[in-house]
Amino acid sequence: MEFLFWTSVALVGFSYLGYPLALAFWTGLREAVAGFRYLTGGGDRRRRRREEGWPSISIVFSAFDEEVCIRQKLENCLALDYPPEKLEVLVGCDGCTDHTAELARALGDPRIRVAEFPDRAGKATVISRLVPGARGEVLVFTDANVMVERGALRALVRRFQDPGVGAVVGRLRLYNRVRRDYEESLYWSYETLIKYYEGKQGLVLGANGGIYAMRRLLFRPLDPATITDDFVACVQVAARGWRVPFEPEAVAFEETTEDYRREFGRKARIGAGNWQALTFVPQLLDPRLGFLCFSFVSHKLLRWLAPFLLAMAFASSAVLAARGMLVYQALLALQLAFGALALGGRLGAGGPARRLMSTAHYFVAMNLALVVGLWRFLRHAQAAAWARTARNA
Repeated sequence: MEFLFWTSVALVGFSYLGYPLALAFWTGLREAVAGFRYLTGGGDRRRRRREEGWPSISIVFSAFDEEVCIRQKLENCLALDYPPEKLEVLVGCDGCTDHTAELARALGDPRIRVAEFPDRAGKATVISRLVPGARGEVLVFTDANVMVERGALRALVRRFQDPGVGAVVGRLRLYNRVRRDYEESLYWSYETLIKYYEGKQGLVLGANGGIYAMRRLLFRPLDPATITDDFVACVQVAARGWRVPFEPEAVAFEETTEDYRREFGRKARIGAGNWQALTFVPQLLDPRLGFLCFSFVSHKLLRWLAPFLLAMAFASSAVLAARGMLVYQALLALQLAFGALALGGRLGAGGPARRLMSTAHYFVAMNLALVVGLWRFLRHAQAAAWARTARNA
């Protein structure tokens, strides 16, 4: 029982704390070595940015009943700081039942091309249908409700000056117009920091659907059943030996929702997609892939197993506490206290510990969603098509 407890805690602790610390240490060591070589007469370690010869770009996204934001999204795309003659926007209307397509065409800009697909098929199918008609050398994927910062395209494209780069992950920033200290903010900042350090190793494990880019020649049509298309598309590129860096200056913004039920459903959907992705790219478990395998196991697989490891730690500590072992009685009490904090966060309790309760609730809800996601995956109960999340008015 003691072995089960400490093994479970160690694996969860490594995924959440040990892995980021290992990345930070390795990044610092590499920077120190590169700086030493430079100072002792080596070549210039800085990549010089060239501003000429911008490649053509196709911005690609799928839309389902987005009449509320489609005009703003397209105006945002057309206003980006990039040569207009080298920019096009491909919109795939995935079984829309509103006026999304009409509003998109009403802008009257020849750089916008709208394709309507009458049957709801899901994002993976829509972008796989759009890409063959793309004229750009670089594909930039985004979402209909995501707004992109003006200089983001140039920041993404500069990375492709390195011939070994196959895809680039941008920085998605979340915001909430109702609560500044919403639950996901702390966790998302933590995840962004991990992406930053993974990018220093040339390999961000999984993009966010809000903003990432890829060489068009590297895109492979996705399985129509794909749930987490952004994750699968990027790891397929990485598994073929291409570098996938992180570009923090390529910023996009997405608003979160106050609907906890829908948000839990979104996380469960992602959880199901995580396990499904492993069936599409099983080579991620091949140790011969080096850092890619290490990163996947540390950052993703252990994270997906965390709810079961935490349950094992709780059960084993309860058994040991029942045997009168004081250390495990204290550890069990700590776990119960954390659960009480999460319950307080769910009930919206106030007071000085409100932020702590909110964070505890987010952590527990996230792990419960992973369990639900695995159950949906095993039962083949998660559809590829997504349900649009309602945003704050």
